[in-house]
Amino acid sequence: MILPKPFLFSFISGHIGDSQFQPAGVDVTLKEVLRFSTHGNIDFDNTERKISETKSVPFEDGWAKLEPGSYKVIFNEYVRIPDDAAALCFPRSSLLRSGVTLECAVWDPGYEGRSEALLIISNPHGARFKKNAKIGQLVFIKLSLPAKETYQGVYKGENK
Repeated sequence: MILPKPFLFSFISGHIGDSQFQPAGVDVTLKEVLRFSTHGNIDFDNTERKISETKSVPFEDGWAKLEPGSYKVIFNEYVRIPDDAAALCFPRSSLLRSGVTLECAVWDPGYEGRSEALLIISNPHGARFKKNAKIGQLVFIKLSLPAKETYQGVYKGENK
């Protein structure tokens, strides 16, 4: 079920305008680009988890020039996922047409925060991004019943 604009607006705040609402979701925009500076540790139960450290990529005259590779991005929009919905984020087609993709995890019921994603630049010439550019489309999925348990992980409330 595609959720109506009033529903979506009640769960997204921050940098949001009418042009961000699409027929099947809402566009999310670029707040910050970060370059990975260390490795990460991923294990089974997160007891040894260590997230990669990053360094901010500056915007010069409002633009970030990115070489081919992987980057972490932070969105402008602060999202609250209700207990009867989940969300998926997909790259906007203009990214794909430029040799760039956006990878996101599932946004579980109960998650809230200014989420992060992986930006992968495959174009050998790199890519330029204007601050606040529309880079992804968040698609909400209405669950048939509210979730029995909602997200309570360490990323809840991230990047306030």
